[in-house]
Amino acid sequence: MPLDSFSIIESTLREGEQFSTAAFTTAQKQEIAGLLDDFGVEMIEMTSPCASPQSAADIRIVVDMGLKARILTHIRCNRADAHLALETGAQGIDIVIGTSPQLMQHSHGRNINQIIDLAADVLTFIREQAPDVILRFSTEDSFRSRESDLLRVYLAIADLGLVQRLGVADTVGVATPAQVSAIVHQLVRLTGLDVEFHGHNDSGCAIANACAALEAGATHIDTTILGIGERNGITPLGGLLARLYTLDRRYVTKYNLRLLPQLDQLVADRCGIAIPFSNYITGSSAFIHKAGIHAKAVLADPTTYEIIQPADFGLTREIAIGHRLTGWNAVRDRALSLGLQLDDAALKAITQTIKQQADAQPLALHEIDSLLHSAAVQL
Repeated sequence: MPLDSFSIIESTLREGEQFSTAAFTTAQKQEIAGLLDDFGVEMIEMTSPCASPQSAADIRIVVDMGLKARILTHIRCNRADAHLALETGAQGIDIVIGTSPQLMQHSHGRNINQIIDLAADVLTFIREQAPDVILRFSTEDSFRSRESDLLRVYLAIADLGLVQRLGVADTVGVATPAQVSAIVHQLVRLTGLDVEFHGHNDSGCAIANACAALEAGATHIDTTILGIGERNGITPLGGLLARLYTLDRRYVTKYNLRLLPQLDQLVADRCGIAIPFSNYITGSSAFIHKAGIHAKAVLADPTTYEIIQPADFGLTREIAIGHRLTGWNAVRDRALSLGLQLDDAALKAITQTIKQQADAQPLALHEIDSLLHSAAVQL
């Protein structure tokens, strides 16, 4: 179970460019790539050089940045795409072709035998031109493909001995964790190759499916910052970190976790969107405690209601107190932070005042502070 040795293939500059409002400039791509490298992702995947002349140029520019992360590009399974990919100097080439009945009929029009022959030709061509380039072969729409077709393709590709990694793609977000686990386990057992999982989030299962893939032996997970991508996007970088952190913090300590808020905000700004309030770790509500019973326990021991320590990500928790659900322990904590010593009776009286006023409208912090200072003067 490689939960302690997996690698992230960060695809904000490839899958993320397919997000509805994403249109990264060259400078923005460099900015994102540099911060991802500082964060510690192992690989950065960029848009196909076939997308546009600037896309091809941008790959060369990011490659020339000399980052620690390996720079990959993503192409269709044909020689023309492969030729352009080789010209970029990318350190890895990710090749994909659809294997579901839907894509075989409406995308490329090939049957399974033809897919295998085409893949063998393209992979051989790349390997002859670039013996050291990292090669990944992936099926597209893997979980709407016939299992027998998938295994025929993967085993044929593995037997060529040309690729380091096989990819499994939940292209429309239809897979369940059990299905992901089953196919990944089979590939690991039958081929012995590294396995990469790419999961879309159309049905809200991308993070669960990514973890199921890791537990079944996958070695690489595709992510994007904030989960941006085609339609509802793919496994979010922060969401994957949150899930693995809660299993064992040691799984994610190889990354510079304190950069996650900066990454999320950077991409949100570049896409013209807000970070969702409920976003994993960096959402505005992620570490706000409100109900009195929660606040009391968190003030005594944060782990009672926090499975993730905000400080590990450079963040802080907040105890909200200007509302009708507040408790007097939270009010006492605020008084102490102001250097005010109030007895329990006074604190409970102020708490009741806050509750009464908050029934009409929540109080701002300065209004609560005024109540506390006034009580302190009267003592």
